[in-house]
Amino acid sequence: MKKIICLGIESTAHTFGIGIVDSKCNVLANEKDMYTSEKGGIHPSEAAKHHADVKKTVLQNALNKAGVSLNGVDLISIAQGPGLPPCLLAGMNFAKEIARANNLPLLGVNHCIAHIEIGKKLTKARDPLTVYASGANTQIIGFENGRYRVYGETLDVGIGNALDMFARYLGIGFPGGPVIDEMYFKAGKLIELPYTVKGMDLTFSGLLTAAKQKIGKVNENDLAYSFMHNAFAMLSEVAERALAHTEKKELMLTGGVAASRALNEMMEKMCLQRHARKVVPPKSLCLDQGAMIAWQGILEFNAGKKQELNEIDIKPLQRTDQVEVNWL
Repeated sequence: MKKIICLGIESTAHTFGIGIVDSKCNVLANEKDMYTSEKGGIHPSEAAKHHADVKKTVLQNALNKAGVSLNGVDLISIAQGPGLPPCLLAGMNFAKEIARANNLPLLGVNHCIAHIEIGKKLTKARDPLTVYASGANTQIIGFENGRYRVYGETLDVGIGNALDMFARYLGIGFPGGPVIDEMYFKAGKLIELPYTVKGMDLTFSGLLTAAKQKIGKVNENDLAYSFMHNAFAMLSEVAERALAHTEKKELMLTGGVAASRALNEMMEKMCLQRHARKVVPPKSLCLDQGAMIAWQGILEFNAGKKQELNEIDIKPLQRTDQVEVNWL
């Protein structure tokens, strides 16, 4: 693998991140700034404005942390999608600005696959089934026949967004997932709520609606426990079936919701029963950040990918299984 240093920019949703990584996957810097709101979740236009406001500071912080200048960078990579269009545009426009000013090659990469590849590298997983659980995304993914195949996914809202919406109903600010995760371990009983698995896919909207209707009528810790228990059990059921189908012996948990202690405990029990090894990348690299975008850029650049600046555009709806994998 050619020795290079890549600067990766992540701006698919609430996080504006810049990571600097070398070709041995040494993370030289991984700086970020996250848009938050007191209520109402993510407002795409406000998040994009946040990204525009912090981009130069985050860039300078990353360069300082890595101890390099832009003259020492060989490549820039940007998350093209999937994501919120205003946020994606904020990152792409900044990446093109840097690339033009410094005569650097620029590559667009897939956000979801970047999560998988840096996770594989750091956990030393060879061919894992990936449970990708984040705000907007909930997918069970495995490599098969030259692509990352999606074996099951949410049909409506992503698990992370579902947790944040439920937290918002409870009056908790964004992001609410970490607070709900703490409430999970303070509960005393399970409250009956919908459990919806359709084949290999999941839906969370019915669970959300039912939980919302019970607010104020039951103990909030019990309700939080019951909401998370059903959501994570649904995810574990689909993951277990995918493990059985693929006969893979490793399961990797990634995405922002991989930080959940409740989800980790449930997945660990399922993997023990299936004699599968469960791995989780470091928490800082499960969340949205620029280092994974930089590493993905290095993989694709060293596999021969080249793009002209004018042909690079955002891909807000790009699916994991639409990307042809030529770097493995």
